[in-house]
Amino acid sequence: MMIQLQVALTHLTGRRRQTLVSLTGVVLGVAFFLAVSSLMAGSERDFIKRLVDNSPHVTVSDDYRRPRTQPAELRWDAGAVRISNVKPQTETRGIRGYREKLAFIESLPGLRAAPVLAGSAVLTFAGREQGVTLWGVVPKSLEGVSTIQEKMSAGSLGALDANPNGIIIGQGLAKKFNLGLGRNLSVTAAGGGSRAMQVVGIFRTGNANYDEGQTFTALKRAQVLFGRSNRVNRFLVQLDDAYAARALAQRIEAVIGYKAVSWVEASEDILSVLVVRNTIMYSVVSAILVVASFGIYNTVLSNLQIHA
Repeated sequence: MMIQLQVALTHLTGRRRQTLVSLTGVVLGVAFFLAVSSLMAGSERDFIKRLVDNSPHVTVSDDYRRPRTQPAELRWDAGAVRISNVKPQTETRGIRGYREKLAFIESLPGLRAAPVLAGSAVLTFAGREQGVTLWGVVPKSLEGVSTIQEKMSAGSLGALDANPNGIIIGQGLAKKFNLGLGRNLSVTAAGGGSRAMQVVGIFRTGNANYDEGQTFTALKRAQVLFGRSNRVNRFLVQLDDAYAARALAQRIEAVIGYKAVSWVEASEDILSVLVVRNTIMYSVVSAILVVASFGIYNTVLSNLQIHA
């Protein structure tokens, strides 16, 4: 080892200036690689955390991933006649028997779930109208799967329990209509139901479209407005381990039949962009390390020529 060390020191000190320049290039290249890698990895984790925290980990809707099989196909699976363009019967949309299905989801470990009935509505105040998305929620359950309570600038989500005709609106909509706590407005649902409701809470998320277009009311009130008694059309699920969402979504869909979408599936386009970004970043940084390695090779080769 002593002989090898002496040989190495001889080569390095033979042309000190060139060795110092090459060594500086290697140090800067490695330092740049570590700095950029840490920066990109940290920003990716922060981005995914924001993406995960601001949306449910799993959303179960009243849709089916594949259309229902027609009764004739079940009866004559290998029949020569195929029935097409069959119009389904008109029915009340929503998740059938949602309480039993919600109970199954809540029985799974490591998660929290909330039922939601979402639909379109029109808010009317002082002659002005605004189309919004109205969510019928159970405040206590929603607090476990959403950060909306943390975004409240006035009132609280729990006020919906105290006032069955209460409604929570965004700050953007409140400013647009000049509304405040205690003010009354008219809400007309897409199903034709109409009700005078009182503002019991105002939230601010920083997303202008969300703050102007999202509203919340009690689940029972939404069921009356939309004419969907004992129905919900969504389950919002939040997990302790967000990265287990895909497997859990598949399990839920297999058991209850309704379409369950994980945040990974819903954000595949965004995640693919992150993969491309990382590929470009590591390619550029690897090129820097290759250049630095040529500097080492050049130093060693020059020293060998000198001593030769």
